[in-house]
Amino acid sequence: MEASVLKSLMISRHPCLRIVTDEEPEALAEVVEAAHAARLGELKTWTVTEGLRDGLVDGASPVKDTTDPAAAMLYIAVGIHSPMVVVFFDLSPHLQEPRCLRAWREMVERIRRASGICVMIDGQEHAPGIVTTTATRVTLPLPDDEALESVLRGTLRLVSRDRPVEIAVTRGEVASAIANLRGLSRRQARQVILDVVAEDRRFDASDLAGILSSKRRLLQTSGLLEFVESPASMDQIGGLAALKSWLAARERGFSAKAREFGIVPPRGILLLGVQGAGKSLCAKAVATAWRRPLLRMDPGVLYDRFVGESENRLRGALRQAEAMAPIILWIDEIEKAFASAASHSTDGGLSQRMFGTLLTWMQEHVAPVFLVATANNIEALPAELLRKGRFDEIFFVDLPSPDARARIFHIHLARRGRDPSAFDLSALARASHGFSGAEIEQAITSALHEAFSRGGELTTQGIADSIAGSPPLSVTMAEHIADLRAWSRGRCVPAE
Repeated sequence: MEASVLKSLMISRHPCLRIVTDEEPEALAEVVEAAHAARLGELKTWTVTEGLRDGLVDGASPVKDTTDPAAAMLYIAVGIHSPMVVVFFDLSPHLQEPRCLRAWREMVERIRRASGICVMIDGQEHAPGIVTTTATRVTLPLPDDEALESVLRGTLRLVSRDRPVEIAVTRGEVASAIANLRGLSRRQARQVILDVVAEDRRFDASDLAGILSSKRRLLQTSGLLEFVESPASMDQIGGLAALKSWLAARERGFSAKAREFGIVPPRGILLLGVQGAGKSLCAKAVATAWRRPLLRMDPGVLYDRFVGESENRLRGALRQAEAMAPIILWIDEIEKAFASAASHSTDGGLSQRMFGTLLTWMQEHVAPVFLVATANNIEALPAELLRKGRFDEIFFVDLPSPDARARIFHIHLARRGRDPSAFDLSALARASHGFSGAEIEQAITSALHEAFSRGGELTTQGIADSIAGSPPLSVTMAEHIADLRAWSRGRCVPAE
């Protein structure tokens, strides 16, 4: 949480603030500090298990008969006569009850008149509409490197109290561990550290991979961001010569020397093209070329049935991406997420709001997050996304050329334990005219199955037969591909 923001809100006496977080102790500490800075002396806390108590006195006795949320709020409403702060933990679920909601509205009004502040620290996003529109939302940001180092050292000290933990890391390895923890909350970071030292009671360089592995599991559990493995070398990616050249020219664009030279760091590219032609591979190519982690965001999982929650989930995903920077952020098939923003939507304006949130972030974010967005259907994209300046470049990913197809055959044959020189790659490239990279891979897979079922070996002829028996998308969707190519001329840079 930016202390200056919370302090400003308290100084200006916003009557109700809401923090959604699973880190209650940290949030309360920030509230206490900001309340002190804003000269709001008295502070009370409420939980459904203990009721109201003095939040600044350790071991203070709770106020009798205030575990009921409505009773606690009416107690505050009747008794508040001077500025004070009341912190409610997990109050929002109780506000679904009309009696509690009525008590909350009366309390907030009395607090406003007394120049006090109600702070709601909730563990869940959803709250009644009147709450989300009345309460000012304050965000608890993810910890920075300094905070993560404090969590790392504090957790190691804590776990050493029971049984000693052998610590054998260099300063550089500590920095790597902190980098691997970026994007996690303090609670998550503590759990990851505990996981890696629990088994052998040792913290050393071998735990760096374990931290990253645990972090990936946590991210996949949240469902907002997903780690994606990228090829170890650009040699494993066939074709895309123009894109590779563009990436090579901008690889150093994030450095301090580049900024001194007057270069603005690259911000992102949009990849349009034929389905299966390799747009996903292009996203992986960026991560491989720049040796950065690749995170995929599926906008479909961001949508939620509760008002305002979808936008909050999107902001949370983008905030998490920034905390993990430098990274490559990949939004696949972006048109499916924001298609309604390009037309008259029937979702109450949700798509437009989500799209506006993304555009604002694209324009204003300063963290080294490079956005790679892919799209199959240009007509479904909002015009604002294609405006100059949104992306550094818009690439068109067409079907691979003959040379690129030969290279793709080489890569997939080698990946399956075959010697590419034993195959006539030129003949296969000619036979696969109009095939995408995905279709070439599928042809090899089908030929492998056929050869295995016959008890034979994979041959050039076997692959050619597989190609001949499966019409490519360029035939079945010829008109659509022709329209895509026509639109891209003069508007996009060829990736090949």
